Amino acid sequence: MSHIAVTITCAPELAEVLIAQLSDAGYEGFEEKTGQLIAYIPAVSFDETALAALLQPYGTPFTKEEIRPENWNALWESNFEPVLAGSFCGIRAGFHPPFEPAPEHEIVITPKMSFGTGHHATTFSMIQLMQQLDLSGKKVFDFGTGTGILAILAARMGAAQVDAIDIDDWAVENGRENIAGNQVQQVRIWQANSLQDIPGPYDALLANINRNVLLQSMPGMRRLLAPGGQLLLSGILVVDEPAILESAAAQGLLTQHRVEKDNWLALSLLTR
Repeated sequence: MSHIAVTITCAPELAEVLIAQLSDAGYEGFEEKTGQLIAYIPAVSFDETALAALLQPYGTPFTKEEIRPENWNALWESNFEPVLAGSFCGIRAGFHPPFEPAPEHEIVITPKMSFGTGHHATTFSMIQLMQQLDLSGKKVFDFGTGTGILAILAARMGAAQVDAIDIDDWAVENGRENIAGNQVQQVRIWQANSLQDIPGPYDALLANINRNVLLQSMPGMRRLLAPGGQLLLSGILVVDEPAILESAAAQGLLTQHRVEKDNWLALSLLTR
């Protein structure tokens, strides 16, 4: 599957607004650089007229580039740097040397056309929240797994069973490759469009998606959690915190912890 990379010239404060709007429009990944926002969307979903209309009120210029699957590795290899979350978790590509000294958990990721390498604040903050969990012998569900990075980390933390889904076939394929490469046999991944047919229950549920999907899926996520289960959410802009907390409270979820980074928010919630 080819993707379109849209490069938008804008200030950091406008980038935060655009990420929220572009997420609603189907864009699936974002990269922030000095004075620029790069947004990725499957080529089949790209609507240049709609994009121009969305950006018109801001007067922000943009360029577009098609990225074919065979060119994706060259793109991410040129940008991918190892990520280290303290002594807890390190994420690197296969062409990087192992971390020295070694963190508690080391994950090797080949993202291909999937998103989730630990670089973005949303994934990094989820890793920080996961550090506070005891997953030994637990059942974990990863909703919107992407590269499988959080599912792999959960397995490395001792989870007995990790189930993961993604809406995109290419993400599922990439996630399976990363799961095999990291030798975590207790992780299963498959394609699914919703939580409707997932039986549960799970001791922990991880969801690093976006505001709208989180709000729509809050009842389904709560249904999948066992009593005392923990829900970790990310992909939330700080301005959207009240809406997320209101939806979570309506499902009887109590806020435990929050991590804020680069105006992005991750939350840890507990079932009553």
